[in-house]
Amino acid sequence: MGLPTIYPTGVTYYDKTKAFNGYTIYPSSKGALLIDMNGNEVQLWAGLGGFPNKILPGGYVFGTTGERNAKYAFQDQLDLVQVDWEGNIVWKFDQTELVADPGSEPRYVARQHHDYQREGSSTGYFAPDAEPYIDHGNTLILTHENIYNHAISDKRLLDDKIIEVTWEGDIIWTWRANEHFEEFGFDEAAKNVLFRDPCVVKNFDGDWLHINSISTLGPNKWYDSGDERFHPDNIIFDARNANILAIIDKKTGKIVWRLGPDFNESEATKKLGWIIGQHHFHLIPRGLPGEGDFLVYDNGGAGGYGSPNPSSKYGINNAVRDYSRVLQFNPLTLEITWQYTPLEAGAMLFTDASKFYSSYISSAQRLPNGNTLITEGSDGRVFEVTPDHEIVWEFINPYFKKILGKFDNNMVYRAYRVPYEWIPQLEKPLETDIEKIDIVTFRVPGASIGEGSGKVTLTEGVDPEREKLTGFGSEEEQVNFCVTSITKEDTLKKP
Repeated sequence: MGLPTIYPTGVTYYDKTKAFNGYTIYPSSKGALLIDMNGNEVQLWAGLGGFPNKILPGGYVFGTTGERNAKYAFQDQLDLVQVDWEGNIVWKFDQTELVADPGSEPRYVARQHHDYQREGSSTGYFAPDAEPYIDHGNTLILTHENIYNHAISDKRLLDDKIIEVTWEGDIIWTWRANEHFEEFGFDEAAKNVLFRDPCVVKNFDGDWLHINSISTLGPNKWYDSGDERFHPDNIIFDARNANILAIIDKKTGKIVWRLGPDFNESEATKKLGWIIGQHHFHLIPRGLPGEGDFLVYDNGGAGGYGSPNPSSKYGINNAVRDYSRVLQFNPLTLEITWQYTPLEAGAMLFTDASKFYSSYISSAQRLPNGNTLITEGSDGRVFEVTPDHEIVWEFINPYFKKILGKFDNNMVYRAYRVPYEWIPQLEKPLETDIEKIDIVTFRVPGASIGEGSGKVTLTEGVDPEREKLTGFGSEEEQVNFCVTSITKEDTLKKP
């Protein structure tokens, strides 16, 4: 997909009557940044990292004070901290492991990555009658651990470990992914690929699963109806590199519900379609529209292990798709109950699907009014859509960071919307609609208005009012492109 070099940033559109109005927190290159609906920066915790940042009631924010040197560790955060409105650290955890990186004194670090959850809230975002605790309670933290498991590979592995820590910092529960290898459903082809190359990251160990989201299920209708797999304390997660989505039984540690890594295993999974490289898989909390369904940002890109194919010479990252989907689906039937795909975004699937696409990071949050806040992370875009897929708020992160001294990047890992009441330090801001810009006539200073500014020539036999796409037909029922023909019926098909 081609992108312009000049485009607006900040809030580009806002309909205050249709949006769920509140504050949005996201990790920017300047620190943990809280904005209002018009994009005013109401609070910046300068330099505070976030993997991700989350807001708690009372104006507290979760984040990290730093990360280990990227030469010696892969995405390890030094600590997980809870900071008050004035920047004071009121809670801190950094006791996962004692490490001694070259050139540094040995120190205890958290090795936290990608996610965590404070007791009181299953997902860490707003839901009626479920608020994360701010001055007590346990915290689930997703961490790393370096291990060997020769049943998986002869390479050293960067394993995912989930720990539960008390307010005082004591680790009271631990789950290690590698100990459940046989429960993940890998076939022999996948196991062979994993053994040879468990997603070895340059200079590091095999990031064989790359779990990027953990949360508890919380109270839900499936458990209420007697399905023990959905006990409120059970932990739901997804593994990006393996295309796996699953639920852990908190008491036994066993995998009791799993989707993937093979999405051809049943008619239900075939209809759902391949979920690839996904992020932020969770159960929509009680009290929100769609409660009890799963919600996930299905990134696309490449992921999984299996037989080699034209897109994967050796069978690593062997599932490929060049667009994203946000899926809400029933945990039992796997029926899609809501989705946002390139089609809903107004892009033709066969030609412009990449107009909704982030192959890494990203998230989706269900809001109390039924809207969904979507983080299309790779291009720093956060937007809110109605159940009918109408965009009612859109924000482009204006802060770019130079990567490797060459590449500009404004990525947003994950954003959250919280109600005004969670930030008592601020008065409710004035909400002002932001109208959509007509991009046909919008110009930067000094540029011509274009249409009507030059001579118009008529050609004999040509209707001057005719609109045409260069090289393609423009009939109402069918359009012919160089790669395919598209009919109206095709635009109604689910991707």
